[in-house]
Amino acid sequence: MSQTKENTVKSGDIELHDKVVAINRVVKTTKGGRTFSFSALVVVGNGNGIIGHGLGKAKEVQMAIQKGIDDAKKNLVKVPVLHGTVPHEILAKAGAAKVMIKPASHGTGVIAGGSMRAVLESAGITDVLAKSLGSANPHNVVKATVNALSMMREPIQFAKDRNVSLKTVFNG
Repeated sequence: MSQTKENTVKSGDIELHDKVVAINRVVKTTKGGRTFSFSALVVVGNGNGIIGHGLGKAKEVQMAIQKGIDDAKKNLVKVPVLHGTVPHEILAKAGAAKVMIKPASHGTGVIAGGSMRAVLESAGITDVLAKSLGSANPHNVVKATVNALSMMREPIQFAKDRNVSLKTVFNG
């Protein structure tokens, strides 16, 4: 079962918005009958370049979501956002899921699938072209999207790493 629900959580000095990407019901058959439990995949972000993802498991849906939020707060990463889009094109992989993310001009919007859309919107990216290739498993798609965004670098950082001028970076 896949859904998107949004809440606001205050963590330290940053205000994080959480989105539930997927809730999965798991059934375990025991001697006494069937036991139901739930797992929730949650993405948190401040809408300004900080995102995290987490997985929570519990006997109740609300407890699973809360555990997922707590796990996501422990896995926060900083993402470069330039004028509402990503700095450059990137291809990343997690498991069998591959994602391709490209910058887009202002006004394009977030062109992405369900799991990727939740991550990109939580990061504060408003204009992007994204495609999920390979597996559609929400867990791996979210991990691949977060990997791709965390590998991105701003042009200034790229110039510092290579010891070249910013003009050289843009003129090739």
